[in-house]
Formats: sequence, C-alpha cells, structure tokens
Amino acid sequence: MRYLLLAAGWLSVALGVVGIFLPVLPTTPFLLLAAACFARSSPRFHAWLVNHPKLGPWIRDYLSGEGIPLKGKLYAIGLMWVSIGLSCYLVPLFWARAFMLTSAVLVSAWILKQKTLQR
Repeated sequence: MRYLLLAAGWLSVALGVVGIFLPVLPTTPFLLLAAACFARSSPRFHAWLVNHPKLGPWIRDYLSGEGIPLKGKLYAIGLMWVSIGLSCYLVPLFWARAFMLTSAVLVSAWILKQKTLQR
C-alpha cells in the first residue's frame, strides 16, 4: 500500500506541476492529493512538498485552514472557464461538452466555497 500511495503522490505532483502551465488541470487539488498520499506513505516527501519554495505555498495556506487568496480564486476560475469555453467550442460532442461544463460548475462552486485568505 505504501508504494501505491507513493506512486499516486508523485503522479499527483507531476499533474499539479503541469497544471501550473495548463489551466485545464487544477494545480491545488493535485498537490493536496499528493500531500495526503505522502502523509500516509513518506513523512520525508510530505515535508519536502509542504516546504518546497515553489509548490509549498499552493498548499500550505489551505492545509493550515487559512484559505485561498482571492487573486488565486479569480485566476483559477477565470482560466478554467476560458479553457473550458475554448474546449467546448472545439469539441462537437454533446456528452463531452456536458461533462466539461458540469466539471467547471462543480470546481467553481468548490473554489468559491473555500475560505478566502486575507493578507
């Protein structure tokens, strides 16, 4: 089980890093999943991820319960809707469009429901 969690953790880190550059992939949920996997499989990798100078801030505030910065919320929702809109324009399949739009609505609702970090 430990090796499965390690593999899932590293896959989540990779997807989170790709998500920084591709707005279709959500960065923070993948990094949170990686942190959860590492917390159960490798305290060393968990500490590395949470204290990482570039990746750590994506999850530290959330893990501490402080919330997500307003700028981050707006950036994530805005880029997600732009990319989903473009994808819906390019993909003619109704079921694919319905899936993308449903996902965007649910992710937007989840992001907006999260506490806003006051800095």
